[in-house]
Amino acid sequence: MVSEVGEEEEGVTLEFLRKKMADFAKERDWCQYHSPRNLLLALVGEVGELSEIFQWKGEVAKGLPDWKEEEKVHLGEELSDVLLYLIQLSDVCGINLGQAALRKARLNAVKYPVGLDKEPLSKSNVGGGGHESDCNAHHS
Repeated sequence: MVSEVGEEEEGVTLEFLRKKMADFAKERDWCQYHSPRNLLLALVGEVGELSEIFQWKGEVAKGLPDWKEEEKVHLGEELSDVLLYLIQLSDVCGINLGQAALRKARLNAVKYPVGLDKEPLSKSNVGGGGHESDCNAHHS
């Protein structure tokens, strides 16, 4: 799988990753171990590893301007582990993750209408605020 990383760099989809991970597990006869419970526990473990990266850094600026390149590479690896286990978990549970995420985004848009982003953050409106330019300033 590592040798093929460069093949599909542009336009990687959840479906492409789902198939890639399903093939990866099948080729190694790992499907027998990929129960929802086992995948969830593996996912939680990876979230723990991701958390360790930030554990003693305090607040971190968007775009990680003070981070070394190897720290960013490590972060990308841990984020990828989380994503790939999440995709595998959704697959074995029969959930189309892309469709579920779009549905949830629509529900959030109703739950947190645009007007709420002008109010100070509180428990009732956390998650619905912010401005697009602030949130997406460092996406590549």
